[in-house]
Amino acid sequence: MSGTETVAADVTDIDYETDYEAGQDNVNTFGLELHNPVFFISAILIIAFVLMTLLFPDISKIGLEATKAWTLEYFDWFFVIATNFVLVFCVAIALSPLGKIRLGGADAKSEFGTISWIAMLFSAGIGIGMVFYGAAEPMAYYTDWGGTPLNIEARTPEAERLALGATVFHWGLTPWAVYAVIGLALAFFAYNKGLPLTIRSAFYPILGERIWGWPGHLIDILAVIATLFGLATSLGFGAQQAATGLSFLFGFEATLMSQLLLIAIISALAIVSVVRGMDGGIKLLSNVNMVLAALLLAFVFVAGPTLKIFSGFGTAIASYVEYAIPLSDWTGREDRSWYHGWTIFYWAWWVSWSPFVGMFIARISKGRTIREFLTVVLVVPVIVAVIWFTTFGVTAIEQVKEGIGQLPAGVTEAPLVLFQMLENMPFPYIASSLAIILLIVFFVTSSDSGSLVIDAITAGGRTDAPVLQRIFWAILQGLVAAALLVGGGASALGAMQAGTIASGLPFTFVLLVCCYSLFKGLMSEYRLLKTELVAA
Repeated sequence: MSGTETVAADVTDIDYETDYEAGQDNVNTFGLELHNPVFFISAILIIAFVLMTLLFPDISKIGLEATKAWTLEYFDWFFVIATNFVLVFCVAIALSPLGKIRLGGADAKSEFGTISWIAMLFSAGIGIGMVFYGAAEPMAYYTDWGGTPLNIEARTPEAERLALGATVFHWGLTPWAVYAVIGLALAFFAYNKGLPLTIRSAFYPILGERIWGWPGHLIDILAVIATLFGLATSLGFGAQQAATGLSFLFGFEATLMSQLLLIAIISALAIVSVVRGMDGGIKLLSNVNMVLAALLLAFVFVAGPTLKIFSGFGTAIASYVEYAIPLSDWTGREDRSWYHGWTIFYWAWWVSWSPFVGMFIARISKGRTIREFLTVVLVVPVIVAVIWFTTFGVTAIEQVKEGIGQLPAGVTEAPLVLFQMLENMPFPYIASSLAIILLIVFFVTSSDSGSLVIDAITAGGRTDAPVLQRIFWAILQGLVAAALLVGGGASALGAMQAGTIASGLPFTFVLLVCCYSLFKGLMSEYRLLKTELVAA
């Protein structure tokens, strides 16, 4: 063997050779592929939570709030430091020579066109939240609903600037860096190293063959629980807003029962999407989402204060750049209530969504270079966030400043803000109906995508497990969302936040270790590619 061949042998995939096959520990019963023990432990824990919450809502509410308070008191700094680190890590990888590595190998081809790829990214990653908070979040910051960012005086020009900048901060680079790390790690180890497409595979450089034992089981279980609570929070928000919109249109009261009925109906629609598969379900609905979202956005831009919205784009970007570092600082915060209620909740929410969105991104990103992957996943969402939140935020804030409609009285309920804003614009019923349809389609897409991802984790990395298993997880997502609404009672929003923060904390540790493991894997691949180039 020549010297070059010897070097190649030292850095090739020999470190990643394994006898493990995806799904080999599965229990095959009634035609199902259930990973032992990940499926059973995850399902039992989540079903136990649902039953406990529905049977003892008062006790559950106290427990959720106590867990949330403890986490915020002792670990708020950890969420901020972790997400800041992940963002810097992603930028460094994209700019480094490692960015040239192609997911799937040098000859890999993309399965989806760029437009469909981006559409699926957004539908899975931010759909319901953007509709829910599009008008409500900037207006809440401007009017001091739950505090103002950095304790800026409410209803001032500076408050308006910071309202836009802080909203983009919450929906821009940081959350998508969290998604990107998990997505990149899963795609790299699955497509370049031949490991199963499951969260534990990202830790092979550190744990080796132990990822197939209890260390790997624990990682996957944490991922399933975090994902289900993150999804359930979004689905709960969507149900609240859809019920509020239907109440606005038809005059009936938006009760807990109506929200639960909506969760049941939309979960049923998600099951239909599950049965139709990737192309007939998620891909189709994602493209529909993009069209509906573009229509609603265009309507508000044209029917709203167009010139002020247009100038607001620059304001939002400038404010984001100016305040990103102060908003990322975890020391000496005078806006503690706002900081905990918004920023820390968001960071925990993004972390809890990261196994779901990351794995889904990995499923659809084969053939992309790492630089292309990170550029699109990081930069494009910031552009969309600026356009979306500026359009809806400026429109709502202008109505407040001009004394138009109900918004000048301030935010009463976050789900109501969008419809109160549309009420003062042309064709309010048509626009509100479009918003409700968009919410429902986003709801269905997120549920279907989440079921796909959770099923892959609980089937030992199998991506061709029986459809019945995905239906099971779609139903369980709806049950968790319903349990959080019931357990929260009048404070359902707080209960959903509590569940997200509590489930996001342990997975934040997993996220940081994943960065180190991914770096080790990428360096191994880079040395291999250099060696092959020299040998050629």
